[in-house]
Amino acid sequence: MANTVTLTDNRNAKSYDFPILDGALGPSVIDISSLYKDTGMFTFDRGYTSTAMCRSSITFIDGEKGELLHRGYDIAWLAENKIFLDVVYLLLHKKLPDDLELNDFRKELKIRSFINEKMLKLFDAFPDRAHPMAVLQACIATLSTYYSRDMNYDDPKEYMELAIRLVAKLPTLAAFYYRHVMGYPIVYPDLDRGFTENFLYMMRSFPHSHVNIKPIEVKALDTLLMLHADHEQNASTTTVRTVGSTHSHPYSCISAGIGALWGHAHGGANESVIKQLEMIGSVENVDKYIKKAKDKDDPFRLMGFGHRVYKNYDPRAKVLKGLRNQLIDEIGIDSNLIKVANRIEEIALTDDYFISRNLYPNVDFNSGLILKALNIPTEMFAVMFVMGRAPGWMAQWMELKEQANVKIVRPRQLYIGPKDITPEHVGPKDVELKSRK
Repeated sequence: MANTVTLTDNRNAKSYDFPILDGALGPSVIDISSLYKDTGMFTFDRGYTSTAMCRSSITFIDGEKGELLHRGYDIAWLAENKIFLDVVYLLLHKKLPDDLELNDFRKELKIRSFINEKMLKLFDAFPDRAHPMAVLQACIATLSTYYSRDMNYDDPKEYMELAIRLVAKLPTLAAFYYRHVMGYPIVYPDLDRGFTENFLYMMRSFPHSHVNIKPIEVKALDTLLMLHADHEQNASTTTVRTVGSTHSHPYSCISAGIGALWGHAHGGANESVIKQLEMIGSVENVDKYIKKAKDKDDPFRLMGFGHRVYKNYDPRAKVLKGLRNQLIDEIGIDSNLIKVANRIEEIALTDDYFISRNLYPNVDFNSGLILKALNIPTEMFAVMFVMGRAPGWMAQWMELKEQANVKIVRPRQLYIGPKDITPEHVGPKDVELKSRK
């Protein structure tokens, strides 16, 4: 007999059995699909903190151990031994590529990196101060108008093509809009450059001049993109799956995911880290702000520490810390922000207040510093997150399409509003309005 959990309603002494489902890793789950039918009740789970909303074989997180796996591969091993495109291929194709497959994948991405020239006119429609995330969200939604006719969204070959096209065009859209806002001439993709180097080239290059892109800069950005590639069922991924359950165009699903990621509590967190470091200003001010962070009556919160899922050191943060130090050594950065960040991290890793609350540095703490070192504008930080996360979103959407009996996502609620409004409760003004009708 399958393992079950028994729910007893003490109001009527009735009991109900619900099956326990076991995954390959992580906690087992209670299948409550028939809860409402059996009991007439819903569950209440604010923020879905105890709810598994899907079956997935893409990414696994063990927050207690500080472990992150993509299709079984540990993120630290991937960061040490592979490049971003290896992980993109892994997420989309469910296996790591061999040398020939990776080379073919590179070629296809290069060919698809150009955008329809008509889309350049779209940039003129936005104010100069428009946030890049708002523009990128609109651009991805617009892509759906170019790739929608006669498409069969149930054909794996067709939606793989959509996924590859999206990954290829995102860096071009991001770089083009940055240069448009700055008033710089557009620089088209260079087919002789690699994926990550090409983005830095499109951001930095000018006609008839040599652009110096150091290998450590390419490695730093490439690793950062890899570390953001997928992160299980976070807010933006859940948004992509939710919109996907309505059978919407996949690019509209990704556009919705960008909107969710834009929030300062999600993809905008590394931008908030930099702003806070700039606010703290100097190493001499660190102790004052640490004291404020410890004061339960002070609304100040230290950005870049702690995580909703990880109760240990974020494995991505460990990789980025080493990369940040290597980047600083090789390009000679010794900024005031780095000094402030180092002092905060030093205190947080040794202070019982932070240790006892599992407030370890997370991926946002160092990613912002790395992007700053690469001269990526602060308002573009979340866009870098999208470039890294888009392959994961498409893998999640594709997995949704492959599963049988997919239902439209439709949570229920605990209603706490007014009830039993009858005519005797209607005020004089409402009665007067009714009589006029």
